[in-house]
Amino acid sequence: MKGVRLGELQVVWIGLVLVALLAAFSILAPTTFPTSFNLLNLVSDAAILLLLATGMTYVIITAGIDLSVGGVLVFSAVAAAEVMDATGSLALGTLAALVTGLAWGVLNGVLIALGRIPALIVTLGTLGMSLGGALLLTGGVDLRAPTDLNLGLGLARWLGVPLIVWICAAITAALALMLAWTRFGRHTYAIGSNAEAARRGGVAVRRHLIKVYGLAGLLAGLAGQLSLAKYGITGVSAHSTDNLQAIAAVVIGGTSLFGGVGTVAGTVIGVFIPVVLQNGFQILGVRPFWQQVVVGAVLVAAVYVDQWRRRARDQ
Repeated sequence: MKGVRLGELQVVWIGLVLVALLAAFSILAPTTFPTSFNLLNLVSDAAILLLLATGMTYVIITAGIDLSVGGVLVFSAVAAAEVMDATGSLALGTLAALVTGLAWGVLNGVLIALGRIPALIVTLGTLGMSLGGALLLTGGVDLRAPTDLNLGLGLARWLGVPLIVWICAAITAALALMLAWTRFGRHTYAIGSNAEAARRGGVAVRRHLIKVYGLAGLLAGLAGQLSLAKYGITGVSAHSTDNLQAIAAVVIGGTSLFGGVGTVAGTVIGVFIPVVLQNGFQILGVRPFWQQVVVGAVLVAAVYVDQWRRRARDQ
């Protein structure tokens, strides 16, 4: 598939950038940056964002966008906390987070695919609705996670690595394989490349778009539950930029905003570049504002490369 091949080429280049950053910070801070403790912090910081960015990868490959994932994450965390407080069941709380995330995602998909409303408008609207709903449910006050969740899943480790990292890594790997090797993945690329051609080729475009946005919402719901376990609070005001971070990671990782091109592997690298920059700058004592400047510059460069690649392909 052309989308996979072009995405793989971009992955190589962006992977070299990540390797260069790791090498540079290791040289500049040899006693603190390349330690197992610090590297574990890196993967832990990136894990939950990785779920949002993976769902966003599917959406953007279809030439769509989802600005609502941060709000859906918060709403799902609030729903989970409320259910666990009322029932005392961690399983029901997890189910509540997944169901509410899926519901918001399906709502996005229905309005976009069946209502023919632009994805930017729909997801901007559901971002406000989900955040506003979370504030109504909590009265603007963060809810605390049950102790069993925070001290259980939140602190659990396997082979010295937080269990949350393993969960996020396993789901990301499964979705990477699904995108690259299954009919669902092929249809996702086909819609992003040319939705009308995909429809004439037998792809149920509207139904597929609902599934893609539902997947993004489901992952945001799971991210809400994992965030609640990790940090111990719903964090109503702490996820206002999660959508932008997820989109930046996807674009930096080589997924085209015009659709049809991208890989989950590239998104993984795109997630880690800002995390490595932030961590390295903190260790070196560089003002944190520089991290935003550098990430912004990398994002603009990634979009420029995508534009250049498209022009070269069309000539």
